Amino acid sequence: MSLLSRRGFLVGLTAAVVLPPTAATAEVARSLLNATPQNAAAAARAETAPAAASVGATGQAPQPLHSAAPISRSALPDRGVVSTLPGQGDLLALTVDDGVNTDVVRLYAEFARRTGQRLTFFVNGTYRSWTDNATLLRPLVEAGQIQLGNHSFSHPDLTKLAPSEVADEIRRNDAFLTNTFGVDARPYLRPPYGKHNAATEAVAADLGYTITTMWSGSLADSTVITEDYLLKMADTYFRPHNIVLGHLNHLPVTRVFDQLDELIRSRGLRTVTLDDVFIRPPAL
Repeated sequence: MSLLSRRGFLVGLTAAVVLPPTAATAEVARSLLNATPQNAAAAARAETAPAAASVGATGQAPQPLHSAAPISRSALPDRGVVSTLPGQGDLLALTVDDGVNTDVVRLYAEFARRTGQRLTFFVNGTYRSWTDNATLLRPLVEAGQIQLGNHSFSHPDLTKLAPSEVADEIRRNDAFLTNTFGVDARPYLRPPYGKHNAATEAVAADLGYTITTMWSGSLADSTVITEDYLLKMADTYFRPHNIVLGHLNHLPVTRVFDQLDELIRSRGLRTVTLDDVFIRPPAL
């Protein structure tokens, strides 16, 4: 069992869930959502949520990557930092941040729908890419194939803000995610630039964001890089139990999706969302 936080929290293994089978219809895909609380928790917090969109222009439901296999889900600590997945096996969490470029967000969503890869997006609501692509994203979010996390509304360095400003950034983005996608992103907060301290963590925890979500390795694509360099970083960090950081900002990654998919498959890895692996606190 891996250490899940820099404060030494240990995560206990609990009951197993099963990823959806390969034959997926929209109903089967939605069954995973019933095992994960993102949309259900949001429904409890808001009187209304956006209506579900139909499943993409092609009419295809999200396709899971592999046939059904049990995943032992682990309880999160009450509060802490997560930077790797627990246990042993073949799981990889690809987590993708920001949303500067509308086309990149769209192409990532289409990549997920086409390949069945499971992704976690850490959203900045300030970028119009999220509303531009909401119709495309909602079915994938509802199916549990794409999970949405809180990355603050406008991507400031939280450690340089007053506590009230930190709270405003988190609350505003939380409301955006609920109103646009009908989800509850708690308890996962990824601080912009990875910068956090005891003060920012305390503010976030008071708002239900008790897990600071970091990473084990990065594609290094927060700025424009070459496709070859991006693939080199993927080759380095696409390993079992890594949480890998990517960005929804620049086009080079969209040109190597097929190579990334092949790398994942050739290594026998299964991509997972955070909710696939972790059990949220009962209060959520």
